[in-house]
Amino acid sequence: MKPKRDRLEIFHDMLKAISDRNGKIKPTHLMYKSNLSHTMLNEYLQELIKRKFIDEIETSEGKSYTITKAGLEYMEKYSAIIKFVDSFGLEEE
Repeated sequence: MKPKRDRLEIFHDMLKAISDRNGKIKPTHLMYKSNLSHTMLNEYLQELIKRKFIDEIETSEGKSYTITKAGLEYMEKYSAIIKFVDSFGLEEE
């Protein structure tokens, strides 16, 4: 059984979900794509906004989130670290 996701993996999953939607996503879609509860989604959204990995946009149609350059850099570096760990068989079992 795979261990629970850590905070960094959840950040990556959320940013990837936004990126996969052409860089913009609504909260409900992000919640489902990231496999998070509403409460957990809001906690992680606030942290991603604080770290400037995403921007929140409010329109008359509601909120949406866009990925920033810093968010794209995080995804790139996180992926490199995971590849490194996997290449040496260091992943947790």
